[in-house]
Amino acid sequence: MRIKDVLPSLIDARLASLVHDSVLGDPRRRSRHERFMVSRLATGAVMMALLPPYLLWRGVPSGIEVMAVASLLLPVLGAVLLSRTGILWLAHAVASAGFTGLVVCLAGMTGGAASAAAVWLVAVPFEAAVSGSRRATVAAAGLAAFGALVLACTGPWLATVPLIDISASVAMPVFVITAIGHVAAQLLGHLRSERLWQTGMQDNAARDRMLLAAIDDLVTWHDANGRVIEASGSAARFVGVEAGRLRGHGLLERIHVADRPAFLQAVSDVAAQGRPATVQLRLHIDAAAGRTDGAPLIHAEMRAHRIEGGANGTMSVVAVTRDVSEHRRHAEELERARAEAERANVIKSRFLANVTHELRTPLNAIIGFSEVLSGEGAVQLGPERAREYAGIIGASGQHLLDVVNTLLDMSRIQSGNFDYAPEPIDVSALVRTCCDLMKLRADSAGISLVQACGPEPIEIAADARACRQILINLLSNAVKFTPRGGRVEIALHRTATGLDISVTDTGAGIREVDLPHLGTPFFQGGTGDYRRTHEGTGLGLSVVRGLVGLHGGAIAIESEPEVGTCVTVSLPTACRSPEMPAAPAPVATAPRRALRAATEGPVVRFPLGLFEPAPSRGERAAEATAPMRRSA
Repeated sequence: MRIKDVLPSLIDARLASLVHDSVLGDPRRRSRHERFMVSRLATGAVMMALLPPYLLWRGVPSGIEVMAVASLLLPVLGAVLLSRTGILWLAHAVASAGFTGLVVCLAGMTGGAASAAAVWLVAVPFEAAVSGSRRATVAAAGLAAFGALVLACTGPWLATVPLIDISASVAMPVFVITAIGHVAAQLLGHLRSERLWQTGMQDNAARDRMLLAAIDDLVTWHDANGRVIEASGSAARFVGVEAGRLRGHGLLERIHVADRPAFLQAVSDVAAQGRPATVQLRLHIDAAAGRTDGAPLIHAEMRAHRIEGGANGTMSVVAVTRDVSEHRRHAEELERARAEAERANVIKSRFLANVTHELRTPLNAIIGFSEVLSGEGAVQLGPERAREYAGIIGASGQHLLDVVNTLLDMSRIQSGNFDYAPEPIDVSALVRTCCDLMKLRADSAGISLVQACGPEPIEIAADARACRQILINLLSNAVKFTPRGGRVEIALHRTATGLDISVTDTGAGIREVDLPHLGTPFFQGGTGDYRRTHEGTGLGLSVVRGLVGLHGGAIAIESEPEVGTCVTVSLPTACRSPEMPAAPAPVATAPRRALRAATEGPVVRFPLGLFEPAPSRGERAAEATAPMRRSA
């Protein structure tokens, strides 16, 4: 390796060891310290090299020459002082004192105050001014003025004993030119250093801009009041506008109104206390942001820090804003999955409890009466008693079959394997058939079953078996929960979009707190434990909901304890095609007392089949009541 390559690195390493620790983190101040020490140590080295030849030429030095040599040592002392203390202005003051002393001695040796060397006193404050320190400049100017005063006071005496006799015509241009050369060298060195520093700062700024433009996060600089001073180039990708439009209150105007107080409070706290803060925000974005989901609002997380500015102590808050919409969506999906898992666990527990109860009761009857009929006491039973026991066994078996069929129907509906084949059917005739099937059960329970529909045929496109099961389930529930002497009414109403089938009873009703859960599998309203007054698995309405969903219809339920329940199934005229995906029908619920005012007075019923369809009770109620709550 060549010496010219090794020597600069050795010098840099040596200077790095001499620079005080307090300026190692500031490149600009470190450069000034290094430049000062290089120039002063070089001056000391040159003085040490020239001193022996000068002594050989002059012999024993005079007092003023000793003072000149001592003045040449002061810059070296200033470099040592700077290395130990890191105080640049004090080191410059010591070096300026040496420079002033050298000029005074040189002027004294060449003619006193009239010497051309006195012009060098002008270079003393200028050299200190190049350092950029006001205190060093003031100190150097005072020392130069003091030197001029010394020359003025001692000038007549020094002029009589000049040690070096130089003609004024020669001395003046020599000293002036050398002074100008010294000042020019100092100025050029300073300008070069400043240019290098500015170039480095520009390179750093360009690198920072490239880095900020490459990242997707938005970086903004704020004052203590939250106004944006500067924004990174990623603003175009983040919010869809140029960075300049976010300055001032541009960013604040894009923050959701409800989140603005939190944003301003966070920036103010960071500016006052200096502790980093994180705040969740919602930001309005433009279409130019290029989001694939097209959402006009994004969820963002802002992390704010306080940074100090330059030497004047200015302060600003830097905030990094990140789009967390995707993370939030994943968190919401996880929360929904957790809630769904908990719901499935509750449904499973309810299923086990209900099905166990429904199966255990008839199985106990089947086993018990079978043992009686097959035991030794069977010969003592009369024919009537044996037929009674056999009937109980048959009824219990039929109940078990109904439970199993209901579970199978529910499973087929949920898996999409239900045999759904829509065709034109007469709903009026289907209602009469279902009422005939439920007539015996209603009469035995002492309940009046009323058909509020005329003999005219009402045709829609639907699955006949599914509609029969819907009607049977609704009528069975109404009869089961209506006490003796009550009334169950089934009615048909044409609507603008299809047909409403309403089953109304005067039974026990459903509590308001249970209404949103209706249609959930295995849910039974008003049952807080397993001690129930009515048998059932809690799947009847769930099956109805699934079958109505196959047709693309909806369900509305109005109920109130001790008043009764009205279930309205709305089937569209054009039902869902078998090829289209099916979903459970939406269930709208409302307390029946909220609809009492809307249904007071006589209800005018139009004959079915007229050209102008009559509005249904659900349609009239929806116009007069608050929005119904929907269950999942």
